[in-house]
Amino acid sequence: MSAETTGPGPADARSTAAGTYAPKPGAAPLPRMIATQAALETRMLLRNGEQLLLTVIIPTLLLVLFSAVDIVDTGDGEAVDFLAPGILALAVMSTAFTGQAIATGFERRYGVLKRLAVSPLPRWGLMTAKTLSVLVTEILQVVLVTVIALALGWSPHGNPFAVLLLLILGTAAFSGLGLLMAGTLKAEATLAAANLVFLLLLIGGGVIVPLDKFPQGAQDVLGLLPISALSEGLRDVLQHGAGMPWGNLGILAVWAVVGLAAAGRFFRWE
Repeated sequence: MSAETTGPGPADARSTAAGTYAPKPGAAPLPRMIATQAALETRMLLRNGEQLLLTVIIPTLLLVLFSAVDIVDTGDGEAVDFLAPGILALAVMSTAFTGQAIATGFERRYGVLKRLAVSPLPRWGLMTAKTLSVLVTEILQVVLVTVIALALGWSPHGNPFAVLLLLILGTAAFSGLGLLMAGTLKAEATLAAANLVFLLLLIGGGVIVPLDKFPQGAQDVLGLLPISALSEGLRDVLQHGAGMPWGNLGILAVWAVVGLAAAGRFFRWE
């Protein structure tokens, strides 16, 4: 009588002895991890109703409302020519600063960042993935705002490279400030502060109300804000056909360097 044998066969034994497994264990390549995390961050953002309200619906409604109704004196020319660049700046701020600060702040509170920090994805890789998610969302916003503005009669001018540079530096500036806020304040404080800053900069950042409507002293101060530099720079290029807005680019670059450096120095993962 023969006994039935169980266990790995000779081929399996040789495979185990050689240390080969299928699938092969270990971390995925770094670019793949970053791309996967960026895709996850983007899906989470697009599925969040509150974030969509902040990043898509509010800018769109403001553009349509103030273009159709003569509420604010935007100077000579069509109102949409003044408003569209400011709404583009608002879209960048809503995603890179407000949305990112709130989402990251609550991820920090619930321990998500703490767990991700001990994963094979390095911390700088996680921040890179978040930045890529912001950029993808901004591309969708810019396309949407541009299509709506063109339908309302917008006639943009200027150098596309200057516009791209302004948007990139604006994203870097607001991302640094958003991460700094999310990494230093409690989640509830971040939620309140980010929304308050959003409203204040919407009113006083040259997005809808021209800066020349404010007193001269206030203009000098407001002109140094990143939202003012971004909106005025985009307006100079897209509405007036100006060349490279070096002054506004310089302001955004300073905010980007200071904000990102401070976020890297003071960000707390727990």
